Amino acid sequence: MLSSGNRRGQGRALLIGAIVGGLAGLGAAYLFVRARQRTGKEGAAVTPSSAVRLGVLLLGLLRQISEIAEDHK
Repeated sequence: MLSSGNRRGQGRALLIGAIVGGLAGLGAAYLFVRARQRTGKEGAAVTPSSAVRLGVLLLGLLRQISEIAEDHK
């Protein structure tokens, strides 16, 4: 079982992660929309290959974050 201090720390980490992730997602969406407007294109035309490439990059980022957590044990 987790002690009260560990639960509080875990909750804090989840909250901070959610806020940082939300802000990063908002920033990414803003940059995407701005780039589409600059090129004069409308809508969110994301090709399947772009989506797969982005997914692989995100999985790599999550793995690196996980490795950072493992290094601190």
